[in-house]
Amino acid sequence: MSTTALPVYRNLLRAARLAFQGDVATLTAARSSIREGFRANATLEPTSPEFPAAVKHAEEVATILRQNVVQGQKEGDIYKLRIHEETERGDNESVKFAGTNLSSGSGKCCSS
Repeated sequence: MSTTALPVYRNLLRAARLAFQGDVATLTAARSSIREGFRANATLEPTSPEFPAAVKHAEEVATILRQNVVQGQKEGDIYKLRIHEETERGDNESVKFAGTNLSSGSGKCCSS
């Protein structure tokens, strides 16, 4: 593994550990998938044109794992989400104003 790929590999493993903390089966599967992905690209030279794309892909996956993956566990009739400090939190503005830009017509969408 290249010296520039090693920090990316470690970052991806840390992101998986954060996203799947407490879920041994999923964390094990994620680690295995990460390992297989890096082994598949182990022959790439840092000077090859595919190398930066592979590194960028791994960095993007790590970002998604850190910011967008939230696990939940059912407790009775509700789900308890494990939201951590790196979980992306939106302000729901896009949800609040959904559909407000629709054109207001006569209500007949398909008739002429």
